[in-house]
Amino acid sequence: MKMNKPWIEKYRPKKLGDVVGQEEVVERLKVYAEKKTMPSLLFSGRAGIGKTACALALAHEMYGEDYRRNFLELNASDERGIDVIRDKIKDYASTLPYGDVSFKIIFLDEADSLTKDAQNALRRTMEKYSNTCRFILSCNYPSKIIEPIQSRCAIFKLAPLTEENIIKRMKHIADQEDLNITKDAYKTVAYVSDGDMRKAINTLQVSATLTSDISEDTVYKVASKARPEEVKGMIEDAANGKYMDARKKLQSLLYDYNLSGEDIIKQIFSETMKMDIEDKEKVRIVKEIGETDFRISEGATDRVQLEELLAQLTSLKSE
Repeated sequence: MKMNKPWIEKYRPKKLGDVVGQEEVVERLKVYAEKKTMPSLLFSGRAGIGKTACALALAHEMYGEDYRRNFLELNASDERGIDVIRDKIKDYASTLPYGDVSFKIIFLDEADSLTKDAQNALRRTMEKYSNTCRFILSCNYPSKIIEPIQSRCAIFKLAPLTEENIIKRMKHIADQEDLNITKDAYKTVAYVSDGDMRKAINTLQVSATLTSDISEDTVYKVASKARPEEVKGMIEDAANGKYMDARKKLQSLLYDYNLSGEDIIKQIFSETMKMDIEDKEKVRIVKEIGETDFRISEGATDRVQLEELLAQLTSLKSE
């Protein structure tokens, strides 16, 4: 199977109508594209839900196939200091646009990574070159964007993607790539991607390198993620006082699936929130999960901390 181009690029929407799961945002952006005018924009939301897709699709519709002559894409997490604002962005913003649209667009991804000094410099650049340049900023946390920038942008809050959204796009790609994917495999891709379209597409492409007949086992294998029922069983064993059984399941997750402590903690949290238990007990479990997550993030040993978590869940049974 020939795979010269990453599928996240190959199947990136070229039209706003192709963007999945952001219908309300897309309708507003279509108006800008039709009128060939727009304010600066701020897209906010978690990773992989379509912020970059919306920006690129808008540029495609605004400028056509030659959109790159009027569109500069930068990642603020790579270039987060004031120098990139003073040099690269200022130089680009100060030049006239190409074609019949009266402005160019600078797309600044992960804008919440910019330092405060860089954001203040960006604000001044936005003011000075407002006649010839518009900005599209994307961020995970809009609270990290200074108020003077927010007030100069139309703010779009993109919604989390649903399982249905993910599966719809996966079916489109499967048709284009002539893949045979089971119904359970589609659901598994949606589960392991956790609402992240970029992760879902990458998971599907890696699965397709192994076989064109993709099952849920294939997806779990390439995603390095445990089946939810296995994680749930481990939590239930610990909560029911069966510490050694829970520990045995944990060792399987760590060594058979080769999962990291961070991966397991995320799945433990996810499955705990789905469990049919009293809210009071759920709160106590989540508290223990949070403390374990913090210790692992600070560099503590994954296995030891996770076994301690299971011990804490077991001790809750006797309280």
